[in-house]
Amino acid sequence: MDNLDYWRICDKLNVVQTALLIIGEDPTETQKYVSTRNPSCQVEGYHAVETALINSILLDELPALIEYEQSPKRDAVTGNVYFDNSDDIDLKKTLIDVDDIRSWLLGRGITDGFFFVNRHDNPDYLNPNHPRYAPKLAASINAWLSMEDEEKLKGTTAKQALIKWLREHATEYRLSDVDGNLNEKGIEECAKISNWKEKGGAPKTPS
Repeated sequence: MDNLDYWRICDKLNVVQTALLIIGEDPTETQKYVSTRNPSCQVEGYHAVETALINSILLDELPALIEYEQSPKRDAVTGNVYFDNSDDIDLKKTLIDVDDIRSWLLGRGITDGFFFVNRHDNPDYLNPNHPRYAPKLAASINAWLSMEDEEKLKGTTAKQALIKWLREHATEYRLSDVDGNLNEKGIEECAKISNWKEKGGAPKTPS
């Protein structure tokens, strides 16, 4: 088994690991030497991908569990040292769901590489560069595929979970305007297509 294959069992990855895997590098050793403060240590393409990931996270285009770097400060009165969040995202503690990474890449026309190897859910109709690409069709299908993660269905109905995912990924599938206003009608249409439980029903209580 290739070393990269072991990374495929991860459900979530941090920003550094994600960027390295996108450019085809094994994070096992490489992530030790990556530093935004020392570009000479970076492998080719890393900085561009890291920048794109950070910008998308900050603009809410890529969902993530954000952690911020903490910098030590000293209280002027007591002299005690305390930690305060800085403005910088902690790249090694901020986590991104692998399904969201894949959807983010698809939205930017990237259809191969680590996150797509041995997958059969990326035909032409999910390729943004295809001449017959239909964003709502791709949104409906990817919303349905994202429900493989059962956590998304806990305490909610299938339709509600689909709508939530579609709202979070609206910009990727042209379901929002330039000002970020959601196209709720379009989202409802996509959710209706993706919904495999048309009769609805009360959500199950999480175990």
